[in-house]
Amino acid sequence: APAPPLLPLAPLERRVRTSLRRGSRSVDASIDLHGLRQAEAHAALIGFLHRSRASGHAVVLVVTGKGAGGDDPYAERGVLRRSVPHWLRLPELRPLVLGFEEAAHHHGGGGALYIRLRRR
Repeated sequence: APAPPLLPLAPLERRVRTSLRRGSRSVDASIDLHGLRQAEAHAALIGFLHRSRASGHAVVLVVTGKGAGGDDPYAERGVLRRSVPHWLRLPELRPLVLGFEEAAHHHGGGGALYIRLRRR
């Protein structure tokens, strides 16, 4: 049998985006993946999204870090910033994720993402 079609990703509703940017709405939960290795970050993200959705959260914040510089010369620079959007688009997370986009400046800007979760 063919695989079921992937649920499409949708941008955040304008109302939600505006209230997040203005600070009149806060995120329901957040996780900081910054500094984790890719495998650890992937596992942490999946667990966080499952728990958030089980808690009925609608919008969560994922901090990836900007990935520039830092003291650790062996750090995987910018890897999470590139990887997280890719992971969010994979079939395993589509049932959880409705859409995502770069966070407002006060929530981390380019080093963070708002994720809109699907209703249970």
